[in-house]
Amino acid sequence: MAGFGDMMKKAQNLLGDEKVQKHLKSEKAEGISDTVLDRASDIAKKVSGGKHNDKIDGARDQADKRLGNE
Repeated sequence: MAGFGDMMKKAQNLLGDEKVQKHLKSEKAEGISDTVLDRASDIAKKVSGGKHNDKIDGARDQADKRLGNE
């Protein structure tokens, strides 16, 4: 069984692969990340009772800029 360090090295190599990068920057991946961020922000708004919606929206937008391709 591979150790954690081995798994991390394999993951880093995989992320460096040109085909993987192409798929990560695809429209499908963008749609998935948007859906996940939208759901997470909706849950956070519900849990906070709407008291921090502006901060949650800002955090969601910043995360989208870092994850997305748009």
